[in-house]
Amino acid sequence: MSSQPRTNATPRPVIPPTTWAPGKLRTVKLLHTVVWVLFAGCTVAIPILALMNMFIAAAVASSIMLFEVAVLMCNQFRCPLTDMAARYTDDRRDNFDIYLPEWLARHNKTIFGTLYAVGMLFAFGRWMLVR
Repeated sequence: MSSQPRTNATPRPVIPPTTWAPGKLRTVKLLHTVVWVLFAGCTVAIPILALMNMFIAAAVASSIMLFEVAVLMCNQFRCPLTDMAARYTDDRRDNFDIYLPEWLARHNKTIFGTLYAVGMLFAFGRWMLVR
């Protein structure tokens, strides 16, 4: 047996990603959507928990959100799941990587970033009032 690589091997055909990976794309989109629901739920929960004087739970939700922000900051403000989904399709619409309406995917960071900031200010203000 020779340790030399075969030089007469037939090259593998180039197959467009959309042809060979629709199942993988669906899996990544589903995972991305589930993660998004978790983070969106935390964002919405923070002021509600503060209103109910459940400050420890609000702090847990806030910590989860801070983890998300750290991940985004380490990835140039892109979700790593977006990069993973990009491997399986040439589509680059705003919602190619997640099961959200396109307008929501397009404005997601603005909407939920604002809700997070306002919710955190509300929770902090409420905590200062009741402590």
